[in-house]
Amino acid sequence: MDLPINHLKRRLEIGRFLLKYGRADLVQVLALDEAALQDGAEAEELHVDPASFASDLEHMGPTFIKVGQLLSTRPDLLAQPYLDSLARLQDQVQPFDFADVERIVEDELGVRISKAFASFEATPVGSASLAQVHGAELRDGRSVVVKVQRPDIREQILEDLEVLEGMVALVGKHSDFGRRFAVDDMFDDFRRSMVRELDFRREARNLKTIASHLDDYPLLTVPQPIDGYCTSLVLTMERIVGHNVASLTPLARTELDGEALAESLIKAYLDLILVHGVFNADPHPGNLLITPDGRLALIDMGMVAYLAPQVQDHVLRLLVALSEGNSDEVARVVAMLGERLEDFDEVALRRATAELVLPNRDLEMGQVNLGRVVMEMVRIAARCGLRPSPELTMLGKTLLNLDEATRILAPHLQVRRVVQSHAAGLMRRHLLQSFSPGTLFTTALEMNELVQHLPGRLNTILDHVADPDFEVRIRAFDEERLMSNLQKIANRITLGLVVAALIVGAALLARVPTSFEIVGYPGLALVLFLMAAGVGFVLVGNIIMTDRRDKA
Repeated sequence: MDLPINHLKRRLEIGRFLLKYGRADLVQVLALDEAALQDGAEAEELHVDPASFASDLEHMGPTFIKVGQLLSTRPDLLAQPYLDSLARLQDQVQPFDFADVERIVEDELGVRISKAFASFEATPVGSASLAQVHGAELRDGRSVVVKVQRPDIREQILEDLEVLEGMVALVGKHSDFGRRFAVDDMFDDFRRSMVRELDFRREARNLKTIASHLDDYPLLTVPQPIDGYCTSLVLTMERIVGHNVASLTPLARTELDGEALAESLIKAYLDLILVHGVFNADPHPGNLLITPDGRLALIDMGMVAYLAPQVQDHVLRLLVALSEGNSDEVARVVAMLGERLEDFDEVALRRATAELVLPNRDLEMGQVNLGRVVMEMVRIAARCGLRPSPELTMLGKTLLNLDEATRILAPHLQVRRVVQSHAAGLMRRHLLQSFSPGTLFTTALEMNELVQHLPGRLNTILDHVADPDFEVRIRAFDEERLMSNLQKIANRITLGLVVAALIVGAALLARVPTSFEIVGYPGLALVLFLMAAGVGFVLVGNIIMTDRRDKA
């Protein structure tokens, strides 16, 4: 493996992790020494529970915490207990020194902290693997929080990505696992996501974008970044006071209009996903705050997903089909969203989808977990030879988090009814947009291009048709069978012509006097007539028998 020698330790850590959790085949592909990997490992460590799996990933550092978050969206790769453990993966680490915070903030903003802020809390509000957050107050009296990236974390993550890139390339090229699950493409998406998350300016843009799309939802709010106080390593935004949804007590829930908050959250996310094509992909209850005035604040926009317009249409059809219990349509849309492998079995996909969707159709509205159904569809797709699209797995993860949040806010809310009614409205909006001035203008441009190029294309087609060497090639479903049937038809026609010629010849010879007679008729004419009759009966019998066999 062509990797720098200083990456050897990291490669061994990854190899030891793979070997411990049953991927010895990948260890062999990576050409790592299994004896060295097992050195110092206890025998009982070879069989561990899902909690240990998540804990080991967490101990390997921020890059692998993000790997765990990615794996939590892939039910086609891991069993459900592992997915549940990864979904609860805690991204909490020890805070770094305030001296480093002060140095980074002053270097990034270009002024001393005492000049930029009226006050700046030395004790962090929270500390994660990529950054930690401090409370502060601006000179104009506004209360803010400052997110500061950990020192040297960018270099550590880029080094980990370099190590993983070489290992993933080997796995993707030399293992069935890598080819089947397209680990190269999966890693490319992961690397882009990690690099984007390291740039806090992108998160500041995400905060503004998401907030602009939530103007129609007064119960929802998003903290806004403070212009002039944001760089790639420092993000300053409005401070929102509140308690996260996960920490709500039963008594606190009685003081909230939880059903209105949950319904607004669901409808807003449907708009973000299906209309705007941009949404926070990690809306777990810990990232949702209840403000003192009873609103719901969406925080932490580091992980934002984007959907192309065509994918939005497919996702809309999928959600409508799921809410209506239409299993055939669900299977069709999932197949359109995924990539068909060589062993793809469409019949098995439809059967498994019906077994999943139809029982849910008869359940009460509150008993259906759409996120769980979508994640199970990802697992079914992989089992039937369909590589699920990243958009489908991200949608399932997002819906799972929304389900969890809405069950805390409003346990009796009929989520499927809300999705069904709002998705129907979005469907009507999509139809109206297809006749909007912008769409009509695009259609007019395409029509103009067609009219401009049509004469030249027609001339090219006519030139080819006028060419003496012009050939038309037809690819039939079964060319050999087609040619065999054509040959049988030609043989029957030829035989019929021979019979007709014999009958005509016999009739002409019957008028010619001859000494050779049979029962008073010219002998040669009678022989020809009998031959024609015999061949004709055989031909008719063959046709009748063949038709009956084909009909059967």
